Amino acid sequence: MKYTESLKKNFEFRVVYKKGRSFANRYLVLYKYRNNKGINRLGISVSKKVGNSVVRSRVTRLVRESYRLNEEIINKDGWDFVIVARSAANGATYQEISSSLLCLLKQHKAIL
Repeated sequence: MKYTESLKKNFEFRVVYKKGRSFANRYLVLYKYRNNKGINRLGISVSKKVGNSVVRSRVTRLVRESYRLNEEIINKDGWDFVIVARSAANGATYQEISSSLLCLLKQHKAIL
């Protein structure tokens, strides 16, 4: 079982945004940056453009759960991942968010 910590501080997000690589699709943008810590860290960002606080919280929960369920197939350790929800994620179902996240992880070669 893998273990992923959370990115919480603003400067941690800024480092990933500035130095990391990104891929995007309709619902999500995924940034990846090596952290040299031996564990993966996850940050989720959902802006007010997505919707009110209820919608933002729902999208955050969907993204976190999708990552948690697919965490075992991530074959790389020592990375910071920042997932940014786009405004189209407002009405997205769990299946759409999950497939979107898997597609981005494949583009980053984080899963096989």
